[in-house]
Amino acid sequence: MHWTEMLLPWVSSFALTIMAMPIVIGYFRTKQLGQTTRDEGPKWHEVKSGTPTMGGVVFLIATAISSIWTGIWQQSFTVSLGLLLFITLLYGILGFLDDFIKIFKKRNLGLTSKQKLIGQLVGGVLFFIVYLMNGFSTDLALPFFGNVHFGWLYGIFLLFWLVGFSNAVNLTDGLDGLVAGTATIAYSAYAIIAWQQGQTDVLIFCLTVSGGLVGFFFFNKKPAKIFMGDVGSLALGGGLAAISILLKQEWSLLLIGLIFVIETASVMIQVTSFKLTGKRVFKMSPIHHHFEMSGWSEWRVVGTFWFIGLITASLCLWIIL
Repeated sequence: MHWTEMLLPWVSSFALTIMAMPIVIGYFRTKQLGQTTRDEGPKWHEVKSGTPTMGGVVFLIATAISSIWTGIWQQSFTVSLGLLLFITLLYGILGFLDDFIKIFKKRNLGLTSKQKLIGQLVGGVLFFIVYLMNGFSTDLALPFFGNVHFGWLYGIFLLFWLVGFSNAVNLTDGLDGLVAGTATIAYSAYAIIAWQQGQTDVLIFCLTVSGGLVGFFFFNKKPAKIFMGDVGSLALGGGLAAISILLKQEWSLLLIGLIFVIETASVMIQVTSFKLTGKRVFKMSPIHHHFEMSGWSEWRVVGTFWFIGLITASLCLWIIL
């Protein structure tokens, strides 16, 4: 796939997002439908209450449309591309239901964690069934050890990976532009890996997601006119995990997605410490709120996390390529 051809799926998703987002924002403002901030969140985030959310719907639709037409045009609408669209859109639907309940019930709690987990697991099981039926490898690629055959046990890993990173990106989505930037870096890194491996189908998907995210960022940068919502963050995390699996570079997500790993680890550490000792390690978790509580501006936190994501993604590319 020539670099000029690679521009088309990116531009298609970017343009669709840019054109549709003002319409969605206008609709939500007219209907006075906006996000409700958490009571336990930082007090200065109360000004964000009422901001339209569910912006992830726009870039997910843009991704789907652009991936489908580009995949057909490039004769690359394969099982891999189908799996990526399936898991991303399914997790996006779960997030949509969660956001829908929050908005129309005027509360911060949508689906229960159990309901979301069941949906994510069912999606992961279906993903694994199709994965096996099409003869994909159940080896797990490990640095320094090479490929380790897992057989059916690979399914357990796959479920953990999909659900874990879907929720990790969801936890990270707490500041204007944070996930839009870090996810763009991650998907762009995987686009380079897919291009190097000659996997045009995965490359197309990575390009359409990154194009949609850049378009979304123009409306999500501080002060955000719209948030992506769970519909966007759950889908993005599931998509990243699926990409690393299909590229057989599973371990790479620990580096490329290090910010998401750190955010999740901070929550786990905070909860464990409080339950065992009654003391908190961080002023607030996820860790991006800790830095806010320490006096960092929102832009400083977001910019620092982007920079870390760029460095770790570049390091991973250097190791792989």
